[in-house]
Amino acid sequence: MTTKKPLALLMMVCAFAASAAFEVGFARLDVTPPLGVDMTGYSQVRYADGVLDPLDAIAVAFSDGTNRAVVISVDIINLRAFFDLYRKGVAEMTGLPPEAVFIACTHTHTGPGVGNCVYGEMFDSFEKATPYGRQIRDRLASVAKLALNDLAPATLSVARGEAKGISFIRRFRMKDGTCRTNPGVGNPDIVGPIGQPDEQVQLVRIDRPGKDTIALVNFQCHPDTIGGTRISADWPRVVRETVERSLDNVKCIFINGAQGDTNHINVDPKAQGLGKRSGRCHIHMGRVVAGTVLGLWDICRSIPSGKVGFGIARARARANKGNPEELAEAHRVMELVKAGRFAEVPGVGMQKTTNAAGARRIVHLENAPDFIEFPLSAVTIGDSLAFTGFPGEPFTAYGVAVKARSPFKVTIPACIVNGNYGYLPVDSALREGGYEAYGSFFTEGLEAAMVNGHIEQLNRLLSLLSR
Repeated sequence: MTTKKPLALLMMVCAFAASAAFEVGFARLDVTPPLGVDMTGYSQVRYADGVLDPLDAIAVAFSDGTNRAVVISVDIINLRAFFDLYRKGVAEMTGLPPEAVFIACTHTHTGPGVGNCVYGEMFDSFEKATPYGRQIRDRLASVAKLALNDLAPATLSVARGEAKGISFIRRFRMKDGTCRTNPGVGNPDIVGPIGQPDEQVQLVRIDRPGKDTIALVNFQCHPDTIGGTRISADWPRVVRETVERSLDNVKCIFINGAQGDTNHINVDPKAQGLGKRSGRCHIHMGRVVAGTVLGLWDICRSIPSGKVGFGIARARARANKGNPEELAEAHRVMELVKAGRFAEVPGVGMQKTTNAAGARRIVHLENAPDFIEFPLSAVTIGDSLAFTGFPGEPFTAYGVAVKARSPFKVTIPACIVNGNYGYLPVDSALREGGYEAYGSFFTEGLEAAMVNGHIEQLNRLLSLLSR
């Protein structure tokens, strides 16, 4: 597989202060929307009519005495067109460079979407923002500022474990040779899953003498176990709450990883266990991840801190533009979706959703350039810890590859960071088709651009340590 050189670095900064100045801060603010807000995540329109549990924005700030950066995790499905404006808002309030602001969405499907637009589009003003969209701007800036105000001397330690049996590949090979997403529990036409879930849990323990210890938890799976129209952060909130209830003086931040082709559904009817309709699947999943964290807590190994680095690089991949003969039908399907007539979209079950996703892609890319650029974000601590941000929903293999190839001791992949370009399938999936591939804005070559782009950026950041 060949591709053009994917990475053109926009900005990287790495501090020169001694690691003895290393400090970390923590903050959390409620970002629960008002009732009536539009809840994205499905093809059908939904509006919030209740709150099962509140949504949070959580920030961890890092400082080496010279440079600072902030990593934010927010319980929202995506921030699409406002990511750049939100980062600039954080920068204005905190004095950070915009490239030092790393905003990740947990991607809960029972929360609001903000800035709905064409994937990858960025607004240059808040003219199209809802009142809630403007509120999020202020909350993100405030939580970052509060985390910086909370900076205190800190040490790092890490551990890895596994959370088994709660995350499942959702794409399957069928007997007719096709690929299907969510084909249904007990479907007799299933041959087997296409891929393997990443069941690794990564824990970064940040001890701060005299202040709360911070538990930074990384796992990967779609937060879509609840459904309906009540606001909820889904199982990531259960992870945080369980860890904090179980450990004294500990605050928890959760970062969702490469989750684009996984969910909670076990298609084997004999092993189904807790399902969405039980109302407890999110509790079970959160407790399993939290249980792994608790088992790792006292065996974390120390890693050095060091200089704080950060950067946003640009990579690109070829656009998955439709054929001219597909345009008329794609526009017709999109009009049906916009009019709330989803039932009239061709297809049955998941195929209906697949057809709608494909139509959206064809219409949105009708006048797009042949190549689409996207941001790759990173925050690093010495040669020990790196955060890598994917601007969309990466397939599991992306996270596995970046963790394996990263030059840093521990690498935390995060989905939907500083941009959202929809599903980011691996090249084999783009060739095979199915829901995520049919709706993807990219063609083959995306995998090399994404993975090589991240690794090149991490190597450059690492090289700055010796300067």
